[in-house]
Amino acid sequence: MDTPPLIIRPRAEDVEGQPILRPLPSAKCRSVGPFVFFDHMLETVYPTGKGMNIRQHPHIGLSTLTYLFEGQIQHKDSLGSDQVVSAGDVSWMTAGSAIAHVERTPEPLWEQSFTLHGLQIWLASPKEHEQGPGHYSHHPAATLPLSDNLGVQIRMIAGSGFCLESPVQVLSPTLYAEVKMQTATTLLIPAEHEERAVYVLSGDVQLNGETLEPHALAVLPTGEEMSLFAESDVHAVVFGGAALDGPRRINWNFVASDPAAIDEARRKWAAGDWPTVPGEVERIELPVSR
Repeated sequence: MDTPPLIIRPRAEDVEGQPILRPLPSAKCRSVGPFVFFDHMLETVYPTGKGMNIRQHPHIGLSTLTYLFEGQIQHKDSLGSDQVVSAGDVSWMTAGSAIAHVERTPEPLWEQSFTLHGLQIWLASPKEHEQGPGHYSHHPAATLPLSDNLGVQIRMIAGSGFCLESPVQVLSPTLYAEVKMQTATTLLIPAEHEERAVYVLSGDVQLNGETLEPHALAVLPTGEEMSLFAESDVHAVVFGGAALDGPRRINWNFVASDPAAIDEARRKWAAGDWPTVPGEVERIELPVSR
């Protein structure tokens, strides 16, 4: 008998003025493959003179991946990276044992009205990479592999699947694909990865014959092929990969398999004993521990 998917409704949050939906982590599901944190930055129109400005903040034990559908973000980090990320690009930052970064609207966009819409996710690093060196890479949209067949377009953002492989250097088996489906098309999601999920950005879609509402996250049963049927034009992402090599603790911006590593990271950030982003003074202070 087929196992039904687990359906998660995201909670609404606000990050420095940017409205988001966050389906992961949730009480029902802490991770899907290496994905431990999933933010959908909702389509937001910023008027002239307004923009996003997420001040300097720290990370450990994870990789962040930013992927935009509209707009631009400037990424700066303590490695010295300074990169404008445009729609369709991949911004990939591996934190290792300690990194800090800034994410903001590029200066030219403050002089006009613009729209920002995209996804930012965290992937927990395998234990062997949790305390390794930090790394940053930028992958322009044109470098990401794309298939477009019978009304179904798949762009491989990171990892591999659907006979595509992204150039992003992931740390464990990963699947992260943007999917666009024309009305009345079908996509078979193979069981090639141990853990998989579908997040619907927009459109009317059925998952194995059952309606999957926009902004719902469906965690798929392991080992079972599943099919998506587009009742209208659909925009979605399919993601997952190999199961984590053990549970992870998330505290503020820190991810670790060992709680002691988080305690040490909190202590160091609070004390100012942390790598800094060149040219940046403002920072987000350590919140009270929950």
